[in-house]
Amino acid sequence: MDQFKQISTFAEVATRGSLSAAARAEGIAPAMIGRRLDALEERLGVKLLQRTTRKIVLTNEGAAFLEDCQRILADLEDAESAVSERSARASGQLLISAPAGFGRQHVAPLVPSFLAEHRDVTLTLNLNDRIADVIGEGIDVAIRIATLTDSNLVSVKLAENHRVIVAAPSYLRRHGTPQTPDELVRHNCLAMSSEGSQRGWTLKQSGKVSVYKVGGNMVCNDGEVLHNWALAGRGLAWRSMWEVGAAIEAGELVTVLDKFAAPAPSIYAVFAQRRHLPLRIRAFVDFLRHAYAQPDYWKQAR
Repeated sequence: MDQFKQISTFAEVATRGSLSAAARAEGIAPAMIGRRLDALEERLGVKLLQRTTRKIVLTNEGAAFLEDCQRILADLEDAESAVSERSARASGQLLISAPAGFGRQHVAPLVPSFLAEHRDVTLTLNLNDRIADVIGEGIDVAIRIATLTDSNLVSVKLAENHRVIVAAPSYLRRHGTPQTPDELVRHNCLAMSSEGSQRGWTLKQSGKVSVYKVGGNMVCNDGEVLHNWALAGRGLAWRSMWEVGAAIEAGELVTVLDKFAAPAPSIYAVFAQRRHLPLRIRAFVDFLRHAYAQPDYWKQAR
């Protein structure tokens, strides 16, 4: 306790610029402040402050020590705040942003359970496939399935994301099962369109990741539509497991070219950097991460 008091007093004096100002802030006599500083310097064997009747100046050693002390005191404050918040109840308004398809299937169904656990929280869920401006739009948590580059945001991985090529058994009976990515050109591929152009499919062959141009007679900019076309036996579709896992488990869709699957961006929760993160945000992120980590979640969720 004496060591902590000495460190906190040193930081207070260095910040306020005088023993008397630090003493007034703490409500004790300046002489007590002086004795703490003397004891600290004696214990360390280093002169930290040059004290005169008019001013206090940090020595080189004192300036370096001050940076360490301020970091330690800030970490302690954060730790105490985190403990206090965990013992409190989450409350307030949450604004959540998520991609439309993922949000419909894997965020919206979980909201009632989250609110049942946190009855003092109200939640607004915005589903949109554009990249929302977290800071500019005042969003508390944004769910993103992407490679993250914004250093102004904090990210927490919620789950891995795997992409697979799927088709209905009826389609494969009629047209056969492709054995290599090169055979995709002979199949009706249900592709996603983006700004008028058809997206290629990213696969890995012989250790090299390549984008394969695919073609077909049905193109759409909505993933759920592509999923439904695949279920109807209209062609092959390149979809995420979070979307098609339950259909695969039920035997409604079959995966092909599994050994050529390439790594896909993970599923993240992102939020603005804050010194003290509100409990409602931390509780929501932890709730999603726990739900997604349950065995067979992605196979059963629909």
